[in-house]
Amino acid sequence: MKDLVVVEIFTYRHEAELAQTALEAAGIRSMISADDAGGEVVGLEFTRGVRLLVRSEDEESAREILESTAIESDSEPGEVEA
Repeated sequence: MKDLVVVEIFTYRHEAELAQTALEAAGIRSMISADDAGGEVVGLEFTRGVRLLVRSEDEESAREILESTAIESDSEPGEVEA
């Protein structure tokens, strides 16, 4: 995928995976990005969050889907909860 944008940052990977499933059901491809050393150091996710990315042309639709399904974090995109 090119021209990716972050539509949401989650505290936990499973939240991002649920959101990804909702997007896929609507036909929107997405990708999860998390700094967890390949799953070896799960605690690293808490420092940067788990990012859900979509193509820039799908950003508005993806945000609407996440809002309508109430699958969103309490933080703003680009903001990681401490």
